[in-house]
Amino acid sequence: QVQLVESGGGLVQAGGSLRLSCTMSGGTLSTYHMAWFRQAPGKERKFVAIINTGAWRTMTTDSVKGRFTISRDNAKNTLYLQMNTLKPEDTAVYYCAASRDFVSDQTKYFEWGQGTQVTVSS
Repeated sequence: QVQLVESGGGLVQAGGSLRLSCTMSGGTLSTYHMAWFRQAPGKERKFVAIINTGAWRTMTTDSVKGRFTISRDNAKNTLYLQMNTLKPEDTAVYYCAASRDFVSDQTKYFEWGQGTQVTVSS
């Protein structure tokens, strides 16, 4: 049974950085396209970034372009999200997810982590 566990969240001041990790167990990360989503308080969960199985193709939502970088280490079965120049509006619970499709549509993702809280203070 595939499990995803996120870590690395926390409280940071605006302009700061955090690096989120997502480790897969019970499965082989390299066989999945992987993505990050986030859910701000009182709002719907939204797509943040995706990386394909071989790590040569990525896509990010416009609001984080140039600030967030998605990457993966298939040998370690781990996905990352480097978040720089954080803003208060980045405050959310961040989830990693796995899919067989390279899409931003969260309905196509069938494995999800429990989420990690990121709070950015102004």
